[in-house]
Amino acid sequence: MAGAAGPARGLRLRAIAGPLHVGGVLAHLGPRAIPRVEAVDGSRYRRVLRLPGGNGVVSVALSAAGAHGDLLLEDPADRGAARSAMRALLALDADPWPADELLARDEALAPVVAATPGLRVPGAADGAELAIRTVIGQQISVAAARTAASGLAAALGRPLPCPDGALTHAFPSPDELADAPDELLRMPAARRRSIRTLAAALARGDVDVRPGTDPAALRAGLLELPGIGPWTAEYVALRAAGDPDAFPASDLGVQRGAAAVGLPSEPRALTAHAERWRPFRGYAAQHLWALFRHP
Repeated sequence: MAGAAGPARGLRLRAIAGPLHVGGVLAHLGPRAIPRVEAVDGSRYRRVLRLPGGNGVVSVALSAAGAHGDLLLEDPADRGAARSAMRALLALDADPWPADELLARDEALAPVVAATPGLRVPGAADGAELAIRTVIGQQISVAAARTAASGLAAALGRPLPCPDGALTHAFPSPDELADAPDELLRMPAARRRSIRTLAAALARGDVDVRPGTDPAALRAGLLELPGIGPWTAEYVALRAAGDPDAFPASDLGVQRGAAAVGLPSEPRALTAHAERWRPFRGYAAQHLWALFRHP
């Protein structure tokens, strides 16, 4: 790789609590991968990381054992941060088996769980990035959200010293997005306001999106911001904070997956049914997403 200063170093990340369900992780990350920032090719995942000392470029092949590949860093001191970011993104420290055991008791979900045992919920390499990307994706298709996020990365993100294939930029920081001019935020005015307000709150530390943060506090902080509703709060709690019980019932993919297995797809009815899945409703959402492929 040639995308960041410094020599490439080997990176090996082991999955705990049983094998990594590679197909499940890549089926979620692949359609959402931002051009210029991320790439998925077969079982290989590559991305630019925005780290404390500069950019990093990681390229890993996924297997049941976890992930192995190479890591390039502008600042060698960021190795630990890069490892932690990738472990969180790939949910390598999660234990999906208690969730499978509970969800399999639901007759509607039992065949789905049996077909994809050990399915994990992907996390986030950068919680602030995930939160902003989620707001960008409100009420538009996954493909349109990728295009918009890629444009922001090209315009505002820190570039690599030289491109690493299709990887060219890190996703912009909250500070960079908080002051972004209108011409770079090519979206409805209300969404521009939401992104700037969220970015400013993240930059100040008013909203904590680190793994393990209190999910209730995270939801409350997000819902106080203009233009952020329950779907966004649940999705960010699920992936950024790692809340296994977060449940975005109004998500189109979750609804279509529910309908496919004979469950109610209307959000209120689905939420009521999902009470039996606590405290692992997030894993149920992941199994339902796996039944639906976004356009």
